[in-house]
Amino acid sequence: MQKPNLSFWQMWNLSFGFFGVQIAYALQSANISRIFATLGADPHTLSFFWVLPPLMGMIVQPIVGAMSDKTWCRFGRRKPYLYVGAIVAIIVMALLPNAGSFNLTVKAALAFGALMLMLLDTSINMAMQPFKMMVGDMVNEEQKTKAYSIQSLLCNAGSLVGYLFPYIFTWIGISNVAPEGVVPASVTWSFYIGALILILCVLYTGAKVKEMNPEEYASFHGIKEQDKQESTNLVHLLLHAPKAFWQIGLVQFFCWFAFLYMWTYTTGGIAENVWGTIDVASAEYQAAGDWTGVLFAVQAIGSILWAMVIPMFRSAKVAYSISLLLGALGFISAYFIHDQYMLFVSFLLIGCAWAAMLALPFAMLTNSLSGKSLGSYMGLFNGTICLPQIVASLVGGMFLVTFGGDKINGVQSGQIVMFVVAGIALLLASVAVFGISTKKSE
Repeated sequence: MQKPNLSFWQMWNLSFGFFGVQIAYALQSANISRIFATLGADPHTLSFFWVLPPLMGMIVQPIVGAMSDKTWCRFGRRKPYLYVGAIVAIIVMALLPNAGSFNLTVKAALAFGALMLMLLDTSINMAMQPFKMMVGDMVNEEQKTKAYSIQSLLCNAGSLVGYLFPYIFTWIGISNVAPEGVVPASVTWSFYIGALILILCVLYTGAKVKEMNPEEYASFHGIKEQDKQESTNLVHLLLHAPKAFWQIGLVQFFCWFAFLYMWTYTTGGIAENVWGTIDVASAEYQAAGDWTGVLFAVQAIGSILWAMVIPMFRSAKVAYSISLLLGALGFISAYFIHDQYMLFVSFLLIGCAWAAMLALPFAMLTNSLSGKSLGSYMGLFNGTICLPQIVASLVGGMFLVTFGGDKINGVQSGQIVMFVVAGIALLLASVAVFGISTKKSE
């Protein structure tokens, strides 16, 4: 049975909460390395702090997906996990930027920050995944591309707001500097306001969206009674995953490997390359931290604009490959730029890759899956996002020491070289795209 067409506003409401969740994710992406550097972390160990979040994602997401496939209650099927993730996220967002304000030792503050980062990333992903699953659950094949495009638009709009918050708060007069080891108030208030918007957006989607009941879902997805009784074996599903799962996963590996380095090293890289400093207590370094948010906002704008171009390509694979190639050029070009405004060009190009990463992998994957285990497969697919970040985190310090500059007053210089490493990874991803099979799995 064909799922009914949804109106534009029904699809909008289905993904609106993503706007708030993405504000939180953007704040994390743009400010975590700045926060840990302020707390006293050495630059060549910064990437290690990014190991725990994707590691938790690899564990939690498949479990959440499998459990939500079997969850039917008065609150819905996917929505209960959305609520839990959002509640934990807002609590952690209030605590994380204050890690340096509790009179802890440097090691204790870093340990507390690492724990909060782990919980924040886990909760954000727990709140984010239900939106992707609900589109797969409730939108028919003809409208799925449009629905994911709306979700991508809301995602990038949320990113734009989250990235700009510290810069805006500094502009209106909130302090951008703080005592050594303390996170500036402009960053702290960004997290507070982001948490408030997150819960409001999630509550809006919760109130406006009514998920299918078990009988409707079974009829629309061709699920038989015996299918409902089957237990979900994640290992079995992984072993019998469609070819597209693994082929897209290879592309994902190189993509997320690259973006982990952007999130980790942008502030330190441009602080040295543009502002000429690696002193984390300096006003120049904190200005670079604010400018990181601006650059990430430019990336979001580039992503929004390029998302309008992608549907014009006749071949999804060609669109995917060209998008990643443009992103690679953006990363590599940043290495040679010493003007803060010229970096806009680099990050607009990086936004092209991000637009493709947000939409095309999920559209290709969900079209190759049945409705029976969609949540489980979406959770497992999150491993193709988490694993490359773990690998990149573990080898990031080695790359930086090998290809970066010398230490200056005990601080590792040359962090901008990691953008070249990221560019090479995206070039490999661009080539790997042509190995994806577009045939629908039986």
